Amino acid sequence: MSKNWLSDFKIQDGGVLVKKTGHTVPFNLGLVNDILTWMSFYSLAQGWRIWQRIQGHRAPRIAFLPDQPRPWYFIWPVMHAAGAIIEKDVNKADVIFHFDDSTLCDADKPEVSHPVKFINFGCNDVSKSLVASTFTRVAGYDLAVDPSDYDGLMVEKSEINAAHDGRIVQGPMEPIDGKSYQRLVDNSIEGDLVEDLRTTLVGGEPTIVFRKRRPLSRRFLNENTDVTLTSPQAVFSAEEIEVIKNFATELGLDWGGVDVLRDKRDGRIYIVDANKTDMGPPVAMPLGQKLRSTRYMARKFRASYGPK
Repeated sequence: MSKNWLSDFKIQDGGVLVKKTGHTVPFNLGLVNDILTWMSFYSLAQGWRIWQRIQGHRAPRIAFLPDQPRPWYFIWPVMHAAGAIIEKDVNKADVIFHFDDSTLCDADKPEVSHPVKFINFGCNDVSKSLVASTFTRVAGYDLAVDPSDYDGLMVEKSEINAAHDGRIVQGPMEPIDGKSYQRLVDNSIEGDLVEDLRTTLVGGEPTIVFRKRRPLSRRFLNENTDVTLTSPQAVFSAEEIEVIKNFATELGLDWGGVDVLRDKRDGRIYIVDANKTDMGPPVAMPLGQKLRSTRYMARKFRASYGPK
């Protein structure tokens, strides 16, 4: 991948095309504001990198294959806060991270001559249909529905990663190729809002949770009006945390994020999406909480993958 970040994007049809995922982000004032907000966090993350080098302590060396993360991916600030160093030669790396935005990908482990820790090499499919079937296996109840015989409201989504194109449709109906169908989870809360519990994973363990809230009318868009930081133990029971851990194990997801919704009708959780190249922290989160969440993730990352 080119070192020039701008090569990841292309201006097209009044929007910004993300070449790797094929997703187009509308170019508007909201996007400009998001970029400016992110840049303040990026500057502080750069400071972490400098401070860690000044300290001079032993840091894990990480090789990324096939791509290297850009600064807007969560692993980038976490890596710097943890004191990790990017290593180009896999034979010198302590950790080898399979980093690929694609929904489907090949994830063959490279052969190395020394003990090394691997991240996400067991995760080569994060399609919505696999997420739903994996969730059913570990939770014991269904998320996916068959649109041709489901009588009720359901959510139609693209199978691909980061499309944010969900819409509510009425069943039964003929399915559309390339789409997945899930039951409509009622994650609404007071104030005509919906709440997503974005749960980050380090070493396959739920580590922190971003409580993301946005208007009900924009439930499928990544446009949060309020984001707060909390712990998995504050929003999930011990049994639910085990479901999330088992889901990560089944999917081969060592590092990333899962979107968890709680249905207010039955009180149960549903994992509706998984991302192995998690972005974050969310733009709408206050800067202080961005820093706290990153440093907490860094401590967990260092404990899981750093030298003993």
